[in-house]
Amino acid sequence: MFDEFLEKAASLRARGEAFAMAMVVRFEAPISGKPGDKAIVDSGGRVWGWIGGGCAQPTVVKEALQAMRDGKPRLVRISPRPSTAAEDGVVEYAMTCHSGGALDIFIEPVLPKPQIVIFGRSVVAQTLARLGAAAGYAVAVVAPEASRENFPEPTELHDRWDLSRVRMTPRTFVVVSTQGEGDEEALEQALGAEAPYIAFVASRTKAEKTLDYLRGKGIAAERLARVTAPAGLAIGAVSPEEIAVSVLAEIVQKGRSAAQPAAVAAPVVNAEAKDPVCGMMVAVARAKHTAQFEGRTVYFCCPHCKQAFEQSPQSYAIASSDA
Repeated sequence: MFDEFLEKAASLRARGEAFAMAMVVRFEAPISGKPGDKAIVDSGGRVWGWIGGGCAQPTVVKEALQAMRDGKPRLVRISPRPSTAAEDGVVEYAMTCHSGGALDIFIEPVLPKPQIVIFGRSVVAQTLARLGAAAGYAVAVVAPEASRENFPEPTELHDRWDLSRVRMTPRTFVVVSTQGEGDEEALEQALGAEAPYIAFVASRTKAEKTLDYLRGKGIAAERLARVTAPAGLAIGAVSPEEIAVSVLAEIVQKGRSAAQPAAVAAPVVNAEAKDPVCGMMVAVARAKHTAQFEGRTVYFCCPHCKQAFEQSPQSYAIASSDA
């Protein structure tokens, strides 16, 4: 089982997909999850493995997706007696689906490396590839006549202006550093990417002329407005190596900005509804247990809550409306 768990994690990493690993680290009987039980939650909220049933699984899925968005691990404590004192790194949930059991589950996000896609084989491009690889980025170079002699570090090397051959992610940063070799074609390709950062290494005058040319080809103004030019932070860079440093610094800044974590790897959280029995929030799109009451759909985290509701729907409906 453990080998299969590792193989699943390795497969997701090889495909560049985000996921979270969840492991039970403490329990109080009676409960089905036990220390060492583990599961993988992918970016679509699908679960592989076992960390307990009932209220545990939807809670773990919810927190795993959040961990993939903010990149932070957390300890999820599910107990019928949640503490009122907040603890850093601990997320507490009340559990009423079981009689007295409790679980502590550690969730750790595993995110793909951020990626830099570099168009061109200029000295700036070569230096940026080296610096990016050293800083832990996956690097892909797209340029005719690009070779391993000039680009030994990139994980990918493509010798045509064809971005479709590069696997893009929400954490891909695109830099056009062609510097006279196919500027217009490379920038047009780059503008086809849904990337948080598209930069053009060029003087302000050169950049304006290139963008005017692309505007004349019918590329929408809002798409052209996404281009950062000149590329890089304003640190007074002059040499190609200094310019590469300024571009990497800007990429780091963009990646660490407040807006970036939400775009890391996980989908937008689905609409949620409150389970009227235990009070847990349930993702509507993934809810497996529902009931109809007075013309509306009621959502439950587990079959126990649904059963309790169906035995006395009016009392839970009143309690819910009073909350």
